[in-house]
Amino acid sequence: MTGSLLQYAYAFGIDVFRLCIWLVLLTVIFVPLERLFVLHPRKGRLKGIPGDLAFYFLNSLLPAALIGIPISVLVAGLQRVTPEAYTDAVGSLPLGAKLFLGILISEIGSYWGHRLSHQTPFLWRFHSVHHAPEHIDWLVNTRAHPLDMVFTRLCGLVPLYISGLASPSATGDAAMVPVYITLFGTVWAFFVHANVRWRFGALEELVSTPHFHHWHHTNDENRDHNYAALFPWVDRIFGSYHGPKHWPPVYGVDDPPPADFTGALLHPFGPPAPAQRVAAAEPAKDA
Repeated sequence: MTGSLLQYAYAFGIDVFRLCIWLVLLTVIFVPLERLFVLHPRKGRLKGIPGDLAFYFLNSLLPAALIGIPISVLVAGLQRVTPEAYTDAVGSLPLGAKLFLGILISEIGSYWGHRLSHQTPFLWRFHSVHHAPEHIDWLVNTRAHPLDMVFTRLCGLVPLYISGLASPSATGDAAMVPVYITLFGTVWAFFVHANVRWRFGALEELVSTPHFHHWHHTNDENRDHNYAALFPWVDRIFGSYHGPKHWPPVYGVDDPPPADFTGALLHPFGPPAPAQRVAAAEPAKDA
């Protein structure tokens, strides 16, 4: 028993150490960029750093542990009903094809999970924690409720396993397909939250950028758009794209959860706000 506890403690320590390394790398990259190319200058940012760091470590550890349970149940069920010929055919695809198809399928699943988080009152209570900040920067990316992150990630991962592009029986690089996709999506999410004024011209029609995602965080009449994580054209297909030339004038939510770490975590389990925002069900119009 003692040996097992020591093993868990050692593994946990290694995970925390890796997160510290990642945090240093992200800080070295984004802090200078947000100083040199700042979009919205902000005073008093240091006051929110402790809470942001708490969310960073919590959401880098807890969702991954919680996701393993439903994924294991899903995999067990799929192994019973998926034809072996189909599994072999998908398994024989080149790694590049698996990654391309996997990113596309995961993106569509994540899109609808994200959109439902805005349109469903129960899910919005969790997701509103991420939208509460009135200023956006790279570290806001992980300022979210862990159960909200579990739901959104499952929406992206479940289609991968159903399609056979992610499989526990895979070996080598093929076994890393869901890991590669999750890692790429996570790193890109830090970028699109960055407080930088960069624009990318025609490239913005193909991949998400800070300008695209900042409009997702707006709190004016144009809110509840731009749900895609990587590809803006997914929002165009489903009628939720918004891309004016200027930047959002305001961020946040009408009824923000508590700003402190503990209060934000407990907020979804309290009584609902009387005027809680939920996105309109009708398709959005392009700007």
